[in-house]
Amino acid sequence: MDIKQLRDYLDSLANSLKNNDKGLLNARLKSLMSVFPFNEYEYTLMFLLDRKVIEFKEYEKLRSNYVSSNRYVDLYGLAPRIFGEIWGHEHIKDLDNRFIKPDKSIDPDYAGQYDLWINNIRVEIKAGRAINTKKSGSLVSKALQYGSSEPFWMNFQQIKLGICDVFIFVGVWADQIIYWVFSNDEVKNNRYLSHQHRGGIEYQIGITDKNIRDFDEYRVNPSEIGKKVIEKGRKK
Repeated sequence: MDIKQLRDYLDSLANSLKNNDKGLLNARLKSLMSVFPFNEYEYTLMFLLDRKVIEFKEYEKLRSNYVSSNRYVDLYGLAPRIFGEIWGHEHIKDLDNRFIKPDKSIDPDYAGQYDLWINNIRVEIKAGRAINTKKSGSLVSKALQYGSSEPFWMNFQQIKLGICDVFIFVGVWADQIIYWVFSNDEVKNNRYLSHQHRGGIEYQIGITDKNIRDFDEYRVNPSEIGKKVIEKGRKK
């Protein structure tokens, strides 16, 4: 269940209200001021519970269904740096504890130019969130589930070539996380690589609903990320 399906379901329940209650709910929602976590969905559900349109056990079932289908939607609310660096790095380390944060004791030339280290291989992490390109608003409101028919776009940016041996791209959807592993040469020669800024040294790769299948050969199961990184890193 995505946010549109939830909205449609709540609208169908609201349509079963008596006319005066239906008008009251609509009026309240139009003037409603929302502050997280109190929003229009919470207000609608409480109104429907109060008018006995649904029972608490139905609310619990609805909540469980929505949460299980949107387990990663909170990641859309993270600031870019926290999402890309803090969460992204720790997430990969959690998947395989052989990934460590480098320092000069293991790489005398290290000066923060790449993110992680595994078996003498320098690794750069890039994370992106799939967003609905048809919608405007906050990132959370534009979150999509994997396999949605809506057009999506995620941008892996600030790519600097030559500073690492292997790149890990982490793609986040509301209900799923996908991983791609590239050697430095595979990123350098990727046909979707473009300059992020004219004349700059940073590059970007955009993955969309139109080209995602072109990245299938780089897709890796989470349990095999460390193995694949080592394999590609040793071929450099």
